[in-house]
Amino acid sequence: MIIGILSLDVRVGSSNSLKDKRRIIKSLTTRIRSSFNVSISEINYQDLWQRSQLGVAFLTTEVRFAQSVLNRIVDFVKRHRDITLIDSKIEII
Repeated sequence: MIIGILSLDVRVGSSNSLKDKRRIIKSLTTRIRSSFNVSISEINYQDLWQRSQLGVAFLTTEVRFAQSVLNRIVDFVKRHRDITLIDSKIEII
């Protein structure tokens, strides 16, 4: 069993309030969850209105597949118009 873990540190540039940020993050996490069949949640900076840290995790049987899925999620976040990716960290366990 292989566990793929991804940490995404993002800036929500178009957000003017916590309500805006939550709407944008909710939309992003829903799209990632449904597109990639992974678990995702906001894990840090819940009280800041222009920053968020997201955690992504999933199980698989192949290291190469885990790396591929997590890299595709990073690319997906980079293309999101309301989000700027500050940092990402991939771990395969």
